[in-house]
Amino acid sequence: MAAPKKKTSKSKRDSRKATWVRKAAVQAERALSLGKAVLSGKSTSFVYIAKTDDEDEE
Repeated sequence: MAAPKKKTSKSKRDSRKATWVRKAAVQAERALSLGKAVLSGKSTSFVYIAKTDDEDEE
């Protein structure tokens, strides 16, 4: 049978949530930055196939 565990403190809970939120904010910022770079054509680290008008007609 499982023994009851001690309750997690509010500060520990809040600390973990703050870390989770901070990581999500960093990832969102990186995604936005990459999107802007791809749209402006300045991206050097992201490889993708750009569709041209000639390919659409085939």
